Amino acid sequence: MLFTLFLAFGLGIGPEPVQQVEGNPPVVAAEPAQAPAPAPAGSNAPAEAKEPPTPPHTGLRALGRGLIGDFKHLPAKENMYLALIGGGLAAGAHKVDQGFNVRLRSHYDAVNMAFAPAKYLGNTPEQIALSLGTYAYGRVFDHDKVSHLGMDLLRAQIITTALVHPIKYATHRERPDGSNAQSFPSGHAAVTFAGATVLERHVGWRNSLLAYAVATYVAASRLHDNRHYLSDVAFGAAVGTIAGRTVTQHGRDNWSFIPVDVPGGVAVLAVRTGF
Repeated sequence: MLFTLFLAFGLGIGPEPVQQVEGNPPVVAAEPAQAPAPAPAGSNAPAEAKEPPTPPHTGLRALGRGLIGDFKHLPAKENMYLALIGGGLAAGAHKVDQGFNVRLRSHYDAVNMAFAPAKYLGNTPEQIALSLGTYAYGRVFDHDKVSHLGMDLLRAQIITTALVHPIKYATHRERPDGSNAQSFPSGHAAVTFAGATVLERHVGWRNSLLAYAVATYVAASRLHDNRHYLSDVAFGAAVGTIAGRTVTQHGRDNWSFIPVDVPGGVAVLAVRTGF
């Protein structure tokens, strides 16, 4: 989609005197339109350029088209930076992997019970069920923003799974408890951070703090349960963030401003493009 908006203004040209024709009322120059007041400082209103625009359709076809676009936009520069940051954190954590989990193990029943729900919260089937529930609620009750959120959550889970499992089989790292060789990266950390990232893009960072707290809790539980190393959850969080940002970033509106010469002044050509 591409459309243009011309904002023309003269340079160095004063206002022309208003001429009055006999018998007609004077022509009064129209007052310039007032720009909308900016959001108050400290408000949690998401920025227009940041919040993903609600699509006109959120059906299964839109979901499929969105997924195709997600895979096309995965090799983006920002995702490369996130992968490098996650890889760097994982490499740094690798040095303390062997001893870190030992410090988190607890023999207290209360601590073990506190971490027990995390293995279910971070499971892919449970995350997909929550995403499907959000999507279905929005579709049934005709809430476009809710169905859009559910659609993005579903897409983020699918992208995360498509990224995590090939890496697991490629690295073939044994879990700290020796149960199998699918330790790197942590799928639980990835899916929960993907969901938290999608929520942050839709509702703002303040309203998504609880989601990030849950994702951190799930990641910590994988260390406590001795199912992953610290480097596993570090890179898993990066993978989830990449997936969450990919499904909510492309399709946003971008503005470009181009100065154009016009008789008696200059115009600014503002071009908005969707990608």
